[in-house]
Amino acid sequence: MAIFLLHSCTETNNASIKEDSTNKEPLLSYVNPLMGTDSDFSLSNGNTYPAIATPWGMNFWTPMTSKMGDGWTYKYDEKTIRGIKQTHQPSPWINDYAAFSLMAVTGELKYKEDERVSHFSHKAETVRPDYYSVYLADYDVVAEVTPTERAAHFRFTFPETDSAYILLDAFFKGSMVKIIPEERKIIGYCRNNSGGVPENFHNYFVAEFDKDFELTHTWGDNWNLKENSQESEGEHVGAIIGFKTKRGEAVHVKVASSFISPDQAQLNLDREIGSKSFKETRTAATNAWENELNRIEVSTSNIDHLRTFYSCLYRVLLFPRKFYEMDANDQIVHYSPYNGQVLPGYMFTDNGFWDTFRAVFPFFNMMYPELNSNIMEGLANTYKESGWLPEWASPGHRDCMIGSNSAPIIADAHLSGVKGFDKEVLLDAILKNATVADGRPVNSVGRAGLDYYNELGYVPYDVGINENAARTLEYAYADFTIAQMAKSLGKNEIAEEYYKKSLNYKKLFDPTTKLMRGKNKDGSFQAPFNPLKWGDAFTEGNSLHYTWSVFHDVQGLIDLMGGSTEFTGMLDGVFNMPPEYDASYYGFTIHEIREMQIMNMGNYAHGNQPIQHMIYLYNYAKQPWKTQQKVREVLTKLYTPAPDGYCGDEDNGQTSAWYVYSALGFYPVAPATNQYVLGSPLFDEATLHLQNGNTFTVRANGNGKSSPFIQNATLNGSEFNQTWLATETVQEGGSLNFSMGTEPNQEWGTSDSAAPYSLSNQ
Repeated sequence: MAIFLLHSCTETNNASIKEDSTNKEPLLSYVNPLMGTDSDFSLSNGNTYPAIATPWGMNFWTPMTSKMGDGWTYKYDEKTIRGIKQTHQPSPWINDYAAFSLMAVTGELKYKEDERVSHFSHKAETVRPDYYSVYLADYDVVAEVTPTERAAHFRFTFPETDSAYILLDAFFKGSMVKIIPEERKIIGYCRNNSGGVPENFHNYFVAEFDKDFELTHTWGDNWNLKENSQESEGEHVGAIIGFKTKRGEAVHVKVASSFISPDQAQLNLDREIGSKSFKETRTAATNAWENELNRIEVSTSNIDHLRTFYSCLYRVLLFPRKFYEMDANDQIVHYSPYNGQVLPGYMFTDNGFWDTFRAVFPFFNMMYPELNSNIMEGLANTYKESGWLPEWASPGHRDCMIGSNSAPIIADAHLSGVKGFDKEVLLDAILKNATVADGRPVNSVGRAGLDYYNELGYVPYDVGINENAARTLEYAYADFTIAQMAKSLGKNEIAEEYYKKSLNYKKLFDPTTKLMRGKNKDGSFQAPFNPLKWGDAFTEGNSLHYTWSVFHDVQGLIDLMGGSTEFTGMLDGVFNMPPEYDASYYGFTIHEIREMQIMNMGNYAHGNQPIQHMIYLYNYAKQPWKTQQKVREVLTKLYTPAPDGYCGDEDNGQTSAWYVYSALGFYPVAPATNQYVLGSPLFDEATLHLQNGNTFTVRANGNGKSSPFIQNATLNGSEFNQTWLATETVQEGGSLNFSMGTEPNQEWGTSDSAAPYSLSNQ
């Protein structure tokens, strides 16, 4: 029997959907924040941690099973917990900042990190986006937390004891705590970071308790206990408060923080929690998630597909995080992680655009244009405050990954009709990336190798700029998106220039191998050439992965390869070959390689971003049934709602966004072309409640495990025989109906006009 998630409310403006008693189950019940947490340095099954947070919240909370500073803060197979921390970590590779933690102990006072740990079991742990609970077995304490955007409500339920303690660890790299017994408060700050912060960076916190303190200690550097003290400041300090408790007595702690000031931290706490009970705080968090998850309703008989879908959707709705606050006059302000000033307007952070330009931001344009308008304003503020657009922000500029992928994010927002941001400023910003080589704050910002690229049309292999071929391909696509935006704004000379530059991908195409290849400054191809070599000229992939990074002109790539037959043969070859690789550039087998090797899909490496769109390219070469079959295989084989549920890094929602889109039946192969490319819908029915009040429904009649193939389709009652869907069509609302079958229909979607956008066809 199908599980139908029914909804009778048609009012969906401002992302708000009223609760409906006809829902069989709250959608939060399908979300597993532990999906992807069974990971480590050597193998990523997601590299996630359980984020206890509201959507896009400024602060997340998570249990710590690992030591302070370990990017893998929660490892599913570890057996002890050392605290529940406020976290802002977007990735273990980027690590955390502004973190501090709370922990409860009883009996002998144990406050040092390695000594205070408590054993726990997943069987006595509840993990939801809106709520976390764990039984601290060594102390007979139940610790619970529920979040708001900038605050959190804790509840610690103690046994009967004369020695109950709550510890606040303010972490390393500079911290301060002050206990104020008469106000039942701990205030202070933490300064830990992994880079990307100005000199005056602080995270100011306030913690309010509902029980008098009978004991106050602090510790100073080197875990030096300062008995009966109420204040400590140093490299790494913390606070301890103690009291007697009865069995079952609950002690509540309301915590908030601010990047602006201690007063702002108190304001955040008063505004977001105030006098609310734990139950009221949790109800607000629950409703915040239910409102967002209900924006997409699906029906299926497969509960694991429901769990995977909503677990992935949860991940898409976490980043980029809000890095702004509301001052005493309810004005939006932010502490700038770029110049250290408190300034008006929006700011968002913790995002790697190399990952998220592909599907996360197109998803925001589809489902959350108002949010993305605010994010775009935040990008304009970043440009004004630092002189550059971000490419990897956490919280400020970080030197990670390659490309110029702020351009497709901005252009796609504009072309998707997102309103309310300064498009001229952002066009100037993306043009600066494409024209100015000097003054970049870190190597990942702007364009490394820009002068070579603009002179030769590519970044050479032999001039000391690593990952040069990948940079060239990504710059060429960014140039296309610049052209698209400029054309839309009536700047035709700029558009013409950048359309021409977007064809630079052709300079790296080697006709003898039909692959992209590094090229030397003198015009010769890099040699020797091994298409299985990861890294070197490419980024976390090899030539077999990056050759397909011609998002905007797949037909041009088809032509270079000699036609559709040759092109599909090359695509097939990636899947049909053994998972061989050359890891010599790294000197060891990096986790991305291992994840490809063990998935039994040849050299297809879905666990990393460069190749995630590749399956959809069969549509451009008139073999859409291969896209349909392989999309369904990835959806059902490489994702599960379990701790090992991803096939590689989740990466700020991107690998999840691939699943969400693909399960709906389409995917944004080339942002800034205003098209989605069709795949194979996973669900019997899926309904999008759009921000403009319209609904768009995808139905798959005859769908099932063995029927991934589209037989025919109708759009709003009319025959539909193309393999792409206009983004405007979705926004206008309506229904797309598929008839599915067990065998390919090789007549459907194979005409010349059925293929998605390619620049060469315009």
